[in-house]
Amino acid sequence: MAFVERVFSGVQPTGNLHLGNYLGAIVNFVKMQETHNCIYCVVDMHAITQGVDVWGGPVELARNTREVTAAFIASGIDPKKHIVFNQSQVSGHAELAWIFNCVARMGWLGRMTQFKEKAGKDRENASVGLFDYPVLMAADILLYRATHVPVGEDQKQHLELSRDIAQKFNNDFGDSIRNLGANDGLFFPLPEPLITGPATRVMSLRDGTKKMSKSDASDNSRINLTDDADTIAQKVRKAKTDPEPLPSEEKGLEARPEADNLVGIFAALSGRSKADVLREFGGGQFSSFKNALVDLCVTKLSPIAGEMKRLVADPGHIDAILNDGADRARAIADETMKLSKDIVGFIRRR
Repeated sequence: MAFVERVFSGVQPTGNLHLGNYLGAIVNFVKMQETHNCIYCVVDMHAITQGVDVWGGPVELARNTREVTAAFIASGIDPKKHIVFNQSQVSGHAELAWIFNCVARMGWLGRMTQFKEKAGKDRENASVGLFDYPVLMAADILLYRATHVPVGEDQKQHLELSRDIAQKFNNDFGDSIRNLGANDGLFFPLPEPLITGPATRVMSLRDGTKKMSKSDASDNSRINLTDDADTIAQKVRKAKTDPEPLPSEEKGLEARPEADNLVGIFAALSGRSKADVLREFGGGQFSSFKNALVDLCVTKLSPIAGEMKRLVADPGHIDAILNDGADRARAIADETMKLSKDIVGFIRRR
């Protein structure tokens, strides 16, 4: 079966979108608009897999869903040319996830490292949703028969599971798929990862060995997309460094996680390579480099913060964008679900 090239990706609405989310995901979403047919989803169903203290409850979930949507638009995603919507508006995500629950194997899910990290030692008290999260992620992607998924390093294992589920579905129901006219027996594609850019994994400004995170107790560990220029400048200047000058070559960043992180951030924001950044700043002190990084961060991020503030002040406008996107997403999803049900053997209204 020939598949239309399509990109799908999602962002959880759990508050405090930061520079890591922007450089690791959103900036690449914007670039891919020029070359791909894109579907960008606010994955609100994933947000509730953890305790209410994590996602904040109903009022916070709605607010954060609109804030993520505002971040997409403020960063340059065009919701008219591409699809922007929230996951819970399209029932096919949950329907396909159930079919995939019956295709996926317990052993596959038991190997998912992110569940182990998020559940911690008290796994018996973790929600079934948290354990089953990767199956819903597979349904998110394959509901649109997406061929490419921009992912960070921490999501590669989940994408591999999506490929395993797609392949097993195709194998298990090969005869049924061929009876529908797909002679190759392929109904779902095996989606490919798209990992791009020099700063796909942005680390904490306070500890270069830890990923930048919205859950870090210190707000100085991250640059939030809603931070104003003064706050951005203060956080960059306070960012942890080491006493040595910046190296002139990338090899010199080894075993210097904070230096590597700041150079990576500069490279990603400026659209340059780390090597190019070091050719300009290598041999100099961090103080001069940080001043340049402050100017760059403020130039790139302040307009986004301002536009996000304007957009979230009009929730009706954001909701209209999400509703329109959901209608367009549903048109694709419904066709996938009809065929999926036929393949499995479910009787449906025609």
